[in-house]
Amino acid sequence: MARAVGTETVLLDLASGTYFGLDEVGTRVWELLQEGKALGDVCAAMASEFEAPPDEIESDVLELARNLLDRRLIQRA
Repeated sequence: MARAVGTETVLLDLASGTYFGLDEVGTRVWELLQEGKALGDVCAAMASEFEAPPDEIESDVLELARNLLDRRLIQRA
């Protein structure tokens, strides 16, 4: 379950009752993942929307994806 709170998103793992918060950038990644975009496409979209080096964006997106996967908030397609 996910809810937007201002520019941030709060995710709730219903099985464990654990909350996970995403800042504005994490929220954008979440939105793109919810649209069904692959991680490569998420990285490309983030690079076009945010001013940061592409390798830094890729590293940050992959780290967030690993965290979400580890917490079972997303699944591998």
